[in-house]
Amino acid sequence: MPQPTPLALITFAGVILCWIFFALIFLLRKRPPKAPEAKRDRTAMFGIFLQMCGFFLAWFQRPRQPFLPPVAILSGIAGIAFAVVTIGIAAASGWLIATSVRTLGRQWALQARLVEDHKLITEGPYAYVRNPIYTGMFGMMVATGLAMEHWIQLVMAVVLFLLGTLVRIRTEDKLLRTAFGQQFEDYAKRVPAILPGIY
Repeated sequence: MPQPTPLALITFAGVILCWIFFALIFLLRKRPPKAPEAKRDRTAMFGIFLQMCGFFLAWFQRPRQPFLPPVAILSGIAGIAFAVVTIGIAAASGWLIATSVRTLGRQWALQARLVEDHKLITEGPYAYVRNPIYTGMFGMMVATGLAMEHWIQLVMAVVLFLLGTLVRIRTEDKLLRTAFGQQFEDYAKRVPAILPGIY
């Protein structure tokens, strides 16, 4: 059974550290006073399920498959560049999620909902993408698949995650459109949903 290279282990460890940071964002964040809920749409739960399936595929180690098998093309300078890019994606994604959660404050929630006196957040990372937390989650998943060297699984994970994200975005956009009307329409025309220049 081939053994993982030191560079592969370093890359994997770097992504794990970013995942720990990701978890701490939610576990240790200062919780603002709970806002009374005005409206909720449970359709987004299906999107969350698809996103979680994507994460599962990125992480899943198939039975009887070597863990982090040596890949010839990922040795030397190419391997170092791959490690830097992979860890960089994970670190930038964690930072983006932390900044976005802090910017949302009491309005952050796992499910699609509006709270009383809900405000349309358009500053910070929300000035560049409407759903920066999903952008960060996508980056974390991609970095995980790269670090685990799950090439085919990563492609399937990306498809599932993006489908789930599309469900969540459409559900949340519907709520925001109902609450803010033309203000949200103008914002949506100006700012992409999740990936600048793509969608």
